[in-house]
Formats: sequence, C-alpha cells, structure tokens
Amino acid sequence: MSGETGDVTRGHVGRALARFEDERFLRGEGCFVADFERPDLCHAVVVRSTVAAGRVRAIDASAALALPGVLRVLTHADLGKLGDVRPIPIRVGALEGLERFLQRPLAHERVRYVGEPLAVVIADDPYVAEDGADLVFAEIEPQDPVVTIAGALEGTRLAHPEIGTNVAAQHVAARGDVDAAFARAEYIRRERFTCHRHSSVPLETRGLVAEWDAGSGTLRVWGATKAPFFARRTLATLLGLEERQVEQIELDVGGSFGARGEFYPEDLLVPFAAMQVGRPVKWIEDRRENLIAMNHSREMTCELEIAARRDGTILALRGALAADLGAYARTTGGIVPAKAASFLPGPYAIGHVAIDVRAVVTNKTPCGTCRGPGRYEANFFRERLIDLMCADLGLDPADVRLRNLVPPERMPYATGRLVPYEPPGAYDSGDYPAVCREALERIGYAGLSPQRGCLVDGRWHGVGIACFVDSSGGGPPEQARVRASGSGRFRLDSGASSSGQGQQTTYAQILADVLGVEPSAIDVHLGSTTGLSRGVGTFHGRGIVMGGSAVRRAGEAFVAGLLEEAARRSGAPRDTLAFAAGGVVRAADGTVVLSIDALVGARDSGDAAAAALLDVEASHAQSGATFEYGTQVAHVAIDPGTWEVEVVRFLTVEDCGHVVNPLVVHGQVIGASVQGLGGTLLEEFRYDEHGQMTSGTFADYLLPTSTDFPHVEGYSADHAPSPLNPLGAKGVGEGATGGVGGAVANAVADALRSFGVKIVDLPITPDRLFALVQAARGREGTAVPYFALGASSEFV
Repeated sequence: MSGETGDVTRGHVGRALARFEDERFLRGEGCFVADFERPDLCHAVVVRSTVAAGRVRAIDASAALALPGVLRVLTHADLGKLGDVRPIPIRVGALEGLERFLQRPLAHERVRYVGEPLAVVIADDPYVAEDGADLVFAEIEPQDPVVTIAGALEGTRLAHPEIGTNVAAQHVAARGDVDAAFARAEYIRRERFTCHRHSSVPLETRGLVAEWDAGSGTLRVWGATKAPFFARRTLATLLGLEERQVEQIELDVGGSFGARGEFYPEDLLVPFAAMQVGRPVKWIEDRRENLIAMNHSREMTCELEIAARRDGTILALRGALAADLGAYARTTGGIVPAKAASFLPGPYAIGHVAIDVRAVVTNKTPCGTCRGPGRYEANFFRERLIDLMCADLGLDPADVRLRNLVPPERMPYATGRLVPYEPPGAYDSGDYPAVCREALERIGYAGLSPQRGCLVDGRWHGVGIACFVDSSGGGPPEQARVRASGSGRFRLDSGASSSGQGQQTTYAQILADVLGVEPSAIDVHLGSTTGLSRGVGTFHGRGIVMGGSAVRRAGEAFVAGLLEEAARRSGAPRDTLAFAAGGVVRAADGTVVLSIDALVGARDSGDAAAAALLDVEASHAQSGATFEYGTQVAHVAIDPGTWEVEVVRFLTVEDCGHVVNPLVVHGQVIGASVQGLGGTLLEEFRYDEHGQMTSGTFADYLLPTSTDFPHVEGYSADHAPSPLNPLGAKGVGEGATGGVGGAVANAVADALRSFGVKIVDLPITPDRLFALVQAARGREGTAVPYFALGASSEFV
C-alpha cells in the first residue's frame, strides 16, 4: 500500500507526526472495555431470540436462577419498574413514519429478528452467566417472517402486524424539471440494481461497564460511544434520572465505522442491571452476537433511469429506491435511504433529479449507518449506469465523467433540499475535474487501454472508474475546553469521541500551534461527558471539521482572555502584547507581563478570577456541511478457472481540504478503500427463508486481511480548502469507501465485456461471476467452454 501526502505547512499542523497513542497500543497498554475492571464486578449475558418472527408465550428463568452464582434474570416485566417502557429514540435521520417502528430494550409480546434481546442474566462469573443464559427458556410461537425487500413491499406478511404496513417511511428527493429533461433527451436507459447487506464489523465487539452509586445518585457508564452526550440524555430519560446523574466515560475503542457506539438495547439494559443488583456490571458481546445484533446496513434496491445527450452530457436522473431497515428503525436507520437518494447525482452537474424513496421493515437485524452510509450504494448505482451508457454510446468513461463533473467556477454548487430532515445544501468548494485527471494520470489510464477486456497471461483485465462526493461535519456545534495545568502543560477536553482515528495526535497538533507549545505538552481527553458542559461526538466526518475547529476556537479564546487580562493589568495597549507559551509578553522586548505559572499558583490558592482565565470552553458551529470529493480507479484481473477477482491496483485521489496530519489522512484513505473492497468482493449477510442468518461466523462472513489487497494507493490533494471552518478542513475516512463498489464493478464489467456480462448486483463473488458468464454465453443451454476462456477443458 502506498501513496503521497502533503508537506509541512506551518508549525505542527500539516506535519506527518506519528500518532502519540500508537506506542501504548503497541505495548499492549490500551484500556478497552474488556480490560476495564471495578471492585465487586459481576457480568451480564443477553438472552436472544432464535426465532425471526413469533409471539412470545412465556419466558421461564427458574432453571437459570437456581444455578449457583446467578444473581438476577431481568425480563421485560422487570423494566416495568421504570413505568412506561419507552422505545429507543432516533438520534438523526428521523424520516416521517419511522417513529412507529422504534425498538424497545427487551422483547415483550413479539420477537421480530434473530438476536432480539429477551432477557439479561447477571452472575458473579461471566461463564456462569453464559450457562445461566442457556437455561432461560423462551416459549415462542413462530410465524412466517418477511425476509426480502420485495416481500416487504408486497405486504402479504407483516413484520409489525399491529401497524398494518411494512413501509416505514416514504418521500421523494427531487430538484429541477425531470420530465422536461427526459422529453428532450437523445438517450435514455433504465436499469435495476441491488446492493447487498453487510456492515462495519469492528475489531472490538461492543461492551459496557456500568456502576450505580446509590449514595450520590450517580450512574457511571464506561465504554464506546460515538455520541456520548446523546447517550447520556437518552439513558437518563429512559431510566427516569436527571441528566446530571449520568456520566458517559470513554475508554479506548477498537473501531466503530458508523455502527459501534450508537445507543442499543444493551446501553440501557446493562446500566439498569447495575442499578438492580447494586454492583458494577460488565457486558461484552461475543462475535456471533456482534454479527447478529449490531447494526447491519447497505441492503437496497434501485431502479435508476438516466437521460443524456449523445455526447454523454447527463441531463437528468429519475427512479425508485427501496432500503431494508430490518426489524426496527434504530437511531440512525433513516440516514441510509435518505442519503442514498440525495447522493445519487454525486459530483456531477445534473440539474434534474427525482427519486422515490421507500424504507421498509423486515424480520432481520435492524440497520443503521456504516462507513459512508447511502453513499456507497448510490455511487454504485450511478457509476454503473454511467458506464452502461458509455458502452451504448461508444464513449470513453473517463471523458464522460470529466464532461459532467461540477466545474470549480460553479462552486459553491447548490444541491437543493434532497434530504427531508435537512435544509437545502451546497457543495462548499472543490475542483472535481482536477482530482479526476490526477487519478487517471497516476493509474496510467491511457496506457492500460491495450489490456482492457483482453486475456493477458491467462486472466481477463479491466479498468473501472468511480467519482464521489461526500458530506462531512455540519450538524450541532462541537465543544472543547482548554485548561492550563502548570509547568508548561495543558489539558484539552473535547466533546468529540475517538474510535481509533488518531485525534489525540491531531487535536494536540492544532492546539499546540495556537498556544505555541509542543504537541507533547498537551494531554487530550476525548468523548467523556465529565469534562465539558456539553458536546456532541464523532460521526459524519465531524472529527476534524467540527471537533478540531472547536479545539482551535478554544485555544484562541484561551489566548484572547490572557491578552485582555494582561492589557488590563499592565495598562499597555493590547496590540503591543504577544502571547508566548509561558504567558503574555511585551512584543517589543519580551518582558513578561502575565505568567501562566503565576496564575496557576493563584488559582491553586483559591483565586477564582485566575481559575476562570486558565479554564476556557468554546464551541464551533458552521453554516453547512463540508464536502470531500475524489476519484477512484480499479484495475482488476479475473481468473477464468476460479473466477476470482484480483485487485491488481486500486487508487484513490481525494481532496479533504487542508490536512492536519498527512499520515493520519493517508491511513484513513487506505483503510476506507480496503473496507470498501471487502464489502464489494467478500462480505455479505445472507438469510434463509426462515429469517435465519446463514453467514453468522467468520467462516462464512469473509473479511479482508492484510494480504488480500496489497496494491492500494491513496493520494491527498488540496485544491479547495473549506471556507466554512478555521482549519479549511473537510472530512476524510468515509469518502474513500463510497466509490469502491462502483469502480470495482465497472472494472469487472470492463474485463468481461466480450462475454456480454452485465454487472448490476453486489457483491461480486466468484460463484456469481461464473453464473453471470454462464447466463450470458450459454443462454441456449450450452455450457461455457473452458477453452474459450484460455484453457483446454470444459466446466463440469
């Protein structure tokens, strides 16, 4: 894996510093939930439904309770102590209608997916808790489940019979005059695409430790949460506590990717269990639980129609999109269909769009966000349709993209109101064609032409392109707090959380430049509710855009406060003073006017005014989202004996504005690309007709390893810093996942063009490719001869 990054800009921002946090991780000194202990700790195991749809007739916990070491077994009846057992609310993406399909923490009268929580067993020992869970008997009367989008739309079976429909939400995302654009089009084509169900699958499974301090009335929860302040508010509400009584404390986190860190049933059940038994409770899910209970994503169908001129100028898009939400509308489930529709136009100047959007419920694991939610799906649909159009019209796919990309002179580019729960948007800045040209040059696009669609050294070669744009940041303001510790050290608290993105390093770089110190002088604390009056978290590319900008604002407010105080005390005009790491000096001769260490001494002696000067909170808000953008190119080779797709080379060129740390950005781009490749070529959650997952272990759900895709490259451009924040930054980390499915699918179709294979479904696996070739070349019932593919025998 290779790539290039920018050089030093000024100070510490822009420097490729090695991540500070990595040394302790490499030494095994991280503290993840499984590592975290409390005195008198007990353990919880969740009893889950093994039936996809059915009526709960009874839950018998008597055998479990008789097991020595089992303390309690909690069911829905125990939650009745909270009064009305309220469902888990939507955090963002509240499409109209979803409120009817919210999930309650424990199943009561019905179960709606395999893995739905039925009870919680608490025991002194984790293995005893496991044994106790095996002894809880749930009598469930099975019913016929809804397991496909088509079945949900048909409506003969209902995942929620009491509601009377499987359509949870519906809206139209539109701009311009689509009918008029199609009426004047010289070319029209419509295709039906499907994107498969897969998810984030972080290295660390979910877990929590909760402790109830009855004396102080304080509930402390340790564990990963990408939105700690939402989690605190939601937990307090569901438990009937004041928000101030709940503390969410972040530990080290082994990945999130959109799914881990949302508020799940266990985020209530574990704290509730701690309150019931009067002891700290730990819960760690095993991998099987993780695969069947954590949010899934991406499952979607789309009928998409394109209108264009004969030269490939795209006039309009219209179509219908349906997304599977699973059994319930979870905290972010509505984001996926809404964002998929809004990103169907992508980075292209397509003035006319109309997409009918439907979100349906089924009897499968509920869905939420996964790295680049809706973008991955939309980019696959659109980029495949563009290549199909190019093949019909005899046009080069690169030329057509360059012709249609939004030009820099049209920035900011208004996108309209394509998302129901958001105001009208606009791409903030960018030179989309420049990045596309750079990607084509780096891959050597022109030089690859002789290999495309040809059998070279026994394998069919193809090249595919996908362009993407992705929103980042925006949303509620983020908060940061700077405190002087004395002796040249500072403490930084951020409302943003971390799941491994390197924010302990990047935030220290940002603040170090403002304060004029080394990044190592700053102690960074992330994602806990204890250090700030308010905050939000890290998602939607907020880490640097919002969190980093809040750090910058807090540092500037800290410096401004000291300058004002120094001017007041000395009587010197403020413009004659300067801030240095140790305090405020006269700019002319460096004489110290106000010493930070002196203020620390006064604060420690009880001086409230000094304390206020040395403890500053600030927030960052911005008028809209920033938009990272880029182009991805895949070169693949397909073995006609095994139909395995080898990624010969995969390249991403992305512009994420000014870069704080090039090493961190490069790692994010490479990681996002590899995650996208895994989702395109390997990963899939499959279900049978009974709603049972048939790919619920790593023997069936395949993940990429370090040797699967060795030739992945990432390059950062800086053509268009965002005008919306003081860092000029845009998000990074999600965008490079977004175009992978489209680029690889286009490359595979390019390689197999002589067979007439049409790639319209993901994932692209050897068995599916073989079936497609059989269908394309053997429509009259003849087998595909192996010699036609470069060998000398026949398929059996």
